[in-house]
Amino acid sequence: MSATRHAFVTGAGTGIGRAIALALAAKGLAVSLAGRRAAPLQEVAAEIEAAGGQGLVVDGFDVTDASAIEQGVARAVQKFGDVSVLVNSAGEAPSAPFEKTSLDVWNHVVSLNLTGTFQVTQALLPSIRRAGKGRIVNIASTAGLTGYPYVAAYCAAKHGVVGLTRALALELARSDITVNAVCPGFTDTPLLDNAVATITGKTGRTADDARASLARANPQGRLVTPQEVADTVLWLVGEGASAITGQAVAVAGGEVMGG
Repeated sequence: MSATRHAFVTGAGTGIGRAIALALAAKGLAVSLAGRRAAPLQEVAAEIEAAGGQGLVVDGFDVTDASAIEQGVARAVQKFGDVSVLVNSAGEAPSAPFEKTSLDVWNHVVSLNLTGTFQVTQALLPSIRRAGKGRIVNIASTAGLTGYPYVAAYCAAKHGVVGLTRALALELARSDITVNAVCPGFTDTPLLDNAVATITGKTGRTADDARASLARANPQGRLVTPQEVADTVLWLVGEGASAITGQAVAVAGGEVMGG
């Protein structure tokens, strides 16, 4: 078994998950790239390997499917050994007025963003314990710290992720496993592109105007970059952050501040 640290990243094919996977690989970790679609994961793996790193494509990984999770975890552990870093980054944020949010949409959003984080963490925790030292980072959102209109299900799910993070951090506090959440504000990713498309479709505004309106929510007047989120994750999984646990770290230019 290799002595190289093994990181398992969900939602690793695009956006924030992709940036995190590349950043971890650049620091010398072997990275299992988990997601539903093979093609984007293969592109990330090729980029990692071209830079001399190690990446494993774990496709067909649906965080709402316990069987798929079990199979994906087994493949990853067989390839790279026990996991010492878990990053839960899979998620979606469909929008609709509260009164038009169907139960199916509600259940889908909560299942993907919250229950998926629970299931993947529960499946990997025995491996993380065996690794002897662990770091769990859940990618939440500023929607886990405050409210936004038209995304009630997403806000509820991400608030749940923050609560899960805090509870598990206390359970694991004496085990040399830290658990933290990173809460990005509006970030320049395909998920944001979907939000822009929704705004333009409903208001007739241009895409540039829609993006600018989202950027204005950030007191710095800009969108967060995926790399900035990845850099925060690198800090949390590093040796210097061993006393940081149970925290929800906003990466949002001051949009949300804890007291």
